[in-house]
Amino acid sequence: MKPLDWSELESLADFDIDYVNGPTNAQSRLRLFGQPIEQVRVTLYRDHHAWCPYCQKVWLWLEEKQIPYRIEKVTMFCYGQKESWYKNIVPGGMLPALKLDDRVITESDDILMALERSFGSVYQGMQDPQVLALRKLERELFRAWCRWLCSRVLFAQQEQQNRQQFLEVVSKVESALSSTSSAYFLDEFSTVDVIFTPYLERMNASLYYYKGYSLTEANPHLQSWFEAMENRATYRGTQSDFHTHAHDLPPQMGGCWANSDPQTAVNQTRVDQGPWLGLPDVSYSEPISSRVEALYRVLKHRNNIIKVNPAPDILFEQALRCALSHLMTGELVTPPQGSDLGLRYLRDRISVPRDMSIYAAKRLRQSLEATAALVGDQQGPPIPIEHRRDQDPANFGSTNQL
Repeated sequence: MKPLDWSELESLADFDIDYVNGPTNAQSRLRLFGQPIEQVRVTLYRDHHAWCPYCQKVWLWLEEKQIPYRIEKVTMFCYGQKESWYKNIVPGGMLPALKLDDRVITESDDILMALERSFGSVYQGMQDPQVLALRKLERELFRAWCRWLCSRVLFAQQEQQNRQQFLEVVSKVESALSSTSSAYFLDEFSTVDVIFTPYLERMNASLYYYKGYSLTEANPHLQSWFEAMENRATYRGTQSDFHTHAHDLPPQMGGCWANSDPQTAVNQTRVDQGPWLGLPDVSYSEPISSRVEALYRVLKHRNNIIKVNPAPDILFEQALRCALSHLMTGELVTPPQGSDLGLRYLRDRISVPRDMSIYAAKRLRQSLEATAALVGDQQGPPIPIEHRRDQDPANFGSTNQL
């Protein structure tokens, strides 16, 4: 079978989404939720990569409250040079920032409190006694996670101590979740869930990959919490996957250290090389649009995808069409010899949700790997661990990497 040509692939890319009024999406630049543009009082400055945990917190809050807002995207230092225009607004360059009317606010908690004063809270507010207690618990959990994940231990006993300290705090989280009448931290979805979301998501990914520990599979209330969150289109639009978090966390956290547990090696192979379907990073059913979404996103940016790939352009262009043909038809199409490196380079650099949603990414990775395996086992250049400048948005000339 010959690969489909670009025009044939384009005829299959019937993917349409309302970025302004539709479901939460990382590519949106304006959100109105059906309201007139004159209602916009807010501009959110968040990262191009759609990865920053503190940006995710504010982003999710705005989506839940359906506050009309604009989005301006800024490069996190880990991925490239921060734009000078942003430093003129926020001299320190920190993210997120939010402009409310004529006031610029930084620090995610300060932003949420300012938004509450103007638009009301999500169930209970930031200063509510219950919320304050749970905010402290979230910080306690964060510190225990950092100790376990980011400490380079010399002795097995230290590793076990860090693990045990984390599990003790997780038991407090389980207890807090079990004490409510809902799957959430309070009796209904609230600001507390918004605050816990970014780092619980990153804990789930990083501990699975670096410690062989599955946060959701080991903790039934946290599993129920994730399932409840994934029933919300707002969360699904901001949700990342294990692969993105596992490889973007090390430079952000100053290093993530794998233990010697045999399960860790199994989990790392699964996250890096598949199969990706069935990983405990998503529980809702796959949308029927996942393959079409992946195709649409690749086609939109295919020239830059080809340009930055380490394989020769002519070689990779054909190999990419072979992988996309498999994505859409299910038929394996043999790519040119030597293209396996280029296909796996792309496989390793799909970012969720920056490029596409979680199931679309799984399907695309699956087709890239299946196609690459037809001609060899070469891996692409290693993913950097001290930075992610291989993801510099300047190489793409747009806010969307793929």
